[in-house]
Amino acid sequence: MNKVKFQLEYLLKPVSRKILWNTISTANGLELWLADEVVNKENVFTFKWGKEESRDAVILSMKPLSYIRFHWCDDENDKTYMEMRISKNEMTNERILEITDFAEPEELDGMKYLWDSQIETLKRQGGM
Repeated sequence: MNKVKFQLEYLLKPVSRKILWNTISTANGLELWLADEVVNKENVFTFKWGKEESRDAVILSMKPLSYIRFHWCDDENDKTYMEMRISKNEMTNERILEITDFAEPEELDGMKYLWDSQIETLKRQGGM
């Protein structure tokens, strides 16, 4: 079955772009909110949850302080990716974290809920 692309936007407190960038693009930052453990070797990030679950993702592209795009290595569809993009609401000074991801149609609601939950962790752990 073909995966469906979806996009989510999250408003964050005014925070430095550099701090947010480090939170979405470094192993230490990603461990704060996205996975229990993250290891980065060159362009490959290994995300670990609990004792059993682990997934590798390769960086497809990135623009420092702007966005990072990963592709899950176990995903056979080379057109899918997970992207985190930083922007700013000029009126309120709030940062916006834009998430683009892909999911099977029957898993779409669950994936959106998972992102909502992870972003709540990011807000709590990162003071955002």
